[in-house]
Amino acid sequence: MIGVDRMVDLVETALRTEASAGYPPYDIEKTGEDAYRISLAVAGFAPTDLEIVVEPNLLVITGRRVANEGQGARTFLHQGLAQRAFERRFELADYVVVKEARHAHGVLAIDLAREVPEALKPRQIPISLGATQQALELERAKVRKAA
Repeated sequence: MIGVDRMVDLVETALRTEASAGYPPYDIEKTGEDAYRISLAVAGFAPTDLEIVVEPNLLVITGRRVANEGQGARTFLHQGLAQRAFERRFELADYVVVKEARHAHGVLAIDLAREVPEALKPRQIPISLGATQQALELERAKVRKAA
């Protein structure tokens, strides 16, 4: 899960997956107090080959290369850029939303932010004095003024 308290779970889940699920490689970085970025190495994929879907507590990134008509005429001596389709899933912590996605220089960067509703944030409650305590405080204030 991507969140302050669940980052370790994400790393452990990623390490437990099968070897073929390691494609495409990705980074997860914390860019602020409640901000994160997922960067995927998607060299060879155009933005139109990629799809990002956000479901409740789940981010799914899919890549499928569209076959070019002229591609059959090309002869590769070595083909190192991956052509295979992929689907990468990330579990999101509660209140984590996708802010932006950018594709540049073979890297897909997805910015996330944790936005906890105000009603769920901790807040401090002021403690008021009881009626008896207020009367005592007023009495003390009068005594101080008289002195």
